[in-house]
Amino acid sequence: MSGTMKGLQLRSLIKKSGELELSLTEVLIPEPGPDQVLVKVEATPINPSDLGLLLGPADMSTAKASGSGAAIKITAKVPEQALPFIAARLDQAMPVGNEGAGTVIEAGSSEAAQALLGKTVSMIGGAMYAQYRLLKATDCQPLPAGTTAAEGASWFVNPLTALGMTETMKSEGHKALVHTAAASNLGQMLNKICQEDGIGLVNIVRSGEQAKLLYGIGARHVVDSNSATFADELTHALVETGATIAFDAIGGGKLTSQILTCMELALNKTAKEYSRYGSTTHKQVYIYGSLNTAPVELVRNYGMAWGVGGWLLTPFLQKIGRPEQVRLRERVVKSLRTTFASHYTKTVSLTEALDLANIAVYGKRATGEKYLINPSKD
Repeated sequence: MSGTMKGLQLRSLIKKSGELELSLTEVLIPEPGPDQVLVKVEATPINPSDLGLLLGPADMSTAKASGSGAAIKITAKVPEQALPFIAARLDQAMPVGNEGAGTVIEAGSSEAAQALLGKTVSMIGGAMYAQYRLLKATDCQPLPAGTTAAEGASWFVNPLTALGMTETMKSEGHKALVHTAAASNLGQMLNKICQEDGIGLVNIVRSGEQAKLLYGIGARHVVDSNSATFADELTHALVETGATIAFDAIGGGKLTSQILTCMELALNKTAKEYSRYGSTTHKQVYIYGSLNTAPVELVRNYGMAWGVGGWLLTPFLQKIGRPEQVRLRERVVKSLRTTFASHYTKTVSLTEALDLANIAVYGKRATGEKYLINPSKD
């Protein structure tokens, strides 16, 4: 079947002239190699990490649509000052989509590939916003019988990021953690992991509605960053849990500094002697998202034992090695309908994913507005 078969693939192009172009391209589907499988993609989520490639730094308030159906095209202006930072991708039409799920319709000759034929699998490897995906059998995770592609679509990025946070916490000698934008799909997973594993967790949210959602799934410590008493509430929660490491999805602004300050205040409440250099306990904030693209503002009033850095899933997985990766992947697959369940606002086709009204919603990256693409819906 493959070799002569074609399928649609969503691509994102940023031109040197400063214009974003989103379109659907018909691509030829190659024959699977010995260790490869061909998957009919039936579900693939739009994650914040996908939006970074899909939309880049484009000003979507300038977006315009032309054409219809498979010939639809979206264009938008990219600020000139942003172009030097994305020089490596300019004038390249790039496929999008980190993860997904679907049915294996063809398989190579190897035992591993043949074992997946006809199975519903989750997969990683990029270019998932497409009707078909050819990839290595090792990049596929067979799903338990009866699991749908939609249930398995978000099996990798959010679940393994949440597990990566608790694993990093333990490996660096901390006993509890803080998480921002905590009512997200990922945040809800992290709460369930921490409840299962007996780990203290401080959730930072941006509204009372988000706080109510987390309390509803058993969260113990939830603080609203928009509260007039935010600093006092956060410090109290840090005293209660002993959290000295945080994972921040916001990135820009003052929140990172506020967290470090409150960690210092919490540590000083139990300090046995004064140190002019601040607490000797290391306080760490890892920024793993950019919901706020403004600069990170640090007001240094938390001593000298602190760190701020970036954290990404792929380097973490490379660091822990294949056996540990397999252990974490198996935990995710066993609990896809419980701990690692994802919730979607809307399921769209590839062409619907390029509808300006839909882009306006999922492009906001707002909590509770996660979209799922079903390329087979076209």
